[in-house]
Amino acid sequence: MIVVILSSISCKKYLDVTPDNVGTIEYAFRNRNEAENYLFTCYAYSQRLNDVSTNPAFTTSSEIIYPNNLSNYLGYNTTGFNLLRGQQTASNPGLNAWDGQNGSYSMYRSIRLCNTMLENIDKPIDLSDSEKKRWIAEVKFLKAYYHFYLMRMYGPIPLIKENLAINSSTDEVRVKRAPVDEVVNYIVSLLDEAAPDLPGVIQNQSSELGRATKAIALSLKAEILLTAASPLFNGNPDYANFKDKDGINLFSTSVDLQKWSIAADACKAAITECESRGMKLYQYVLPANVGRLSDSLKTVLSIQNAVTEKWDMNPEMVWANAQTFGDQGKATPRLTAKAVNNAFSNPSTFSVPISTQELFYTDNGVPITEDTNWDYSGRYTIQTGDSKNRYYIKEGYETIKAHFAREPRFYADVAFDGGIWFGNDVYNQDNAYFVQARGSAAFAGPKDFVNLNVTGYWPKKLVNYLSVYDDGFNQVGFHLPIIRLASLYLSYAEALNEFSGPSNTEIFTYADQVRARAGLKGIKASWAAYSKTPNKPNTKEGLRQILHQERRIELCFEAQSGWDLRRWKELQEVLSKPIQGWSIYQDQAVNYYRPQTQFLPVFGEKDYLWPIKSDDLIQNPNLVQNPYW
Repeated sequence: MIVVILSSISCKKYLDVTPDNVGTIEYAFRNRNEAENYLFTCYAYSQRLNDVSTNPAFTTSSEIIYPNNLSNYLGYNTTGFNLLRGQQTASNPGLNAWDGQNGSYSMYRSIRLCNTMLENIDKPIDLSDSEKKRWIAEVKFLKAYYHFYLMRMYGPIPLIKENLAINSSTDEVRVKRAPVDEVVNYIVSLLDEAAPDLPGVIQNQSSELGRATKAIALSLKAEILLTAASPLFNGNPDYANFKDKDGINLFSTSVDLQKWSIAADACKAAITECESRGMKLYQYVLPANVGRLSDSLKTVLSIQNAVTEKWDMNPEMVWANAQTFGDQGKATPRLTAKAVNNAFSNPSTFSVPISTQELFYTDNGVPITEDTNWDYSGRYTIQTGDSKNRYYIKEGYETIKAHFAREPRFYADVAFDGGIWFGNDVYNQDNAYFVQARGSAAFAGPKDFVNLNVTGYWPKKLVNYLSVYDDGFNQVGFHLPIIRLASLYLSYAEALNEFSGPSNTEIFTYADQVRARAGLKGIKASWAAYSKTPNKPNTKEGLRQILHQERRIELCFEAQSGWDLRRWKELQEVLSKPIQGWSIYQDQAVNYYRPQTQFLPVFGEKDYLWPIKSDDLIQNPNLVQNPYW
């Protein structure tokens, strides 16, 4: 009897309640403040996407690897790093942005939130027309970004232009994948609608920095069109027979050169907007607490701070993650005895392979394999730091020849055994710290099998030079870039070369500005004077190789190269070689500098696109799986 009574009460109570979703929507848009909270919810997932541990462009580019024995160590998500070790299946995809599983977030959930916002934007009675217009534009921008994120991972995707009604039929729910060109056109149309109503600048930076501006929208449009023009999506022969169940081709079957022209125009429009707002390439300004600096260290700090400077103080930053970068401790070698005891805050686990180190140019601004004055075959021989290189390498310390005569971006981006570390609360260039990494007795060497760097190289670029790791952890935060002005310059140069070739002088005008900030001569001058292939910049194919490497160097460790290598269809070649580091447990230089293979990457033609989870194909028979899965 008691059970029956309680059951009847429960039923009556349930029947009296308004359905949760209706009540929530009405409450969410009852006034301006509540609606603004909903707007910020639409933004939330755009920021979580740029957590580097869940970003495919960071974890699968091979620029950085994570120790194999630290699977989800202390709650840190290692799913993305382990994809290169072959841990990807159609039944259980890693970083599954389609469903929001295995370390990622559901993009379709985010798109649904945006659609809900647009459907209910007229409800707040105290929302001004100007704010309403801006908020609509922001949500359209976010819809475009979420669709683009899916496109980069999956190629052709269903376009969710409006939310389905709760009483939709089975056929309506079973959406189909749209061809890539249709996806691109829809995303671009959203940005074209949004851009005119977005603010030119953020006036209240303390509370609104990170919200969309016209410059951000135009820059994202440029990146989308650059991606659409690239070999992975533009007439890719590997996908020539990839069709849906109605026989419709999901990829274009022929290369359209005009797409590069459209991309170039979009890049130039974004650059013009950015520069009209006062944006320019960052240059380091000496603060009061830093004494005299050599020109070489000033150049290094200009390169580092282009990423780690405060957003509101950085004229180069177009768009950055609103969340503070939280992994400086993983990117920092231990420099003091006290830091060794504080290893939990400073685990040093972001490990840069030898192949990434060798990507950077010589000090003559050409690849190490091409420089006529650089000893490539003898690069692993022991060499001792001297007075000439004392601001890069500890004087009197044994390291290898490969660490000498390199471009400033190498010294700004990569920390290595014997390398100078300017900062960490010591701002006297003649008394700076240096990295000691050989063997277990060295400060930065392995102390256990958990808090260690497995290659002997650290991504120095991801650490603010003002951050201090000693007996405590005093982190000076920064926002990791999503788009910098330098990346727009290089995108423009790439698109111009693909459309018109090296005859277009603007290619060199923009690419050489990025090189000049890095202390290098222009492309033509460097190759003519120092390269074994001096005519390389004079052909489209040769200049393509140069611009691709230039972009990989300039944007290294910024969660960009992984996307670039995919769209260029070059990631398979990069990952065809073993991932190697030094013999980190050896304390003598002659034994330490012997390459050790960490693992052989697993990457094939099928891995350029993510698989759709097998269960989704069963639930929706209108979907087709990506090729080769």
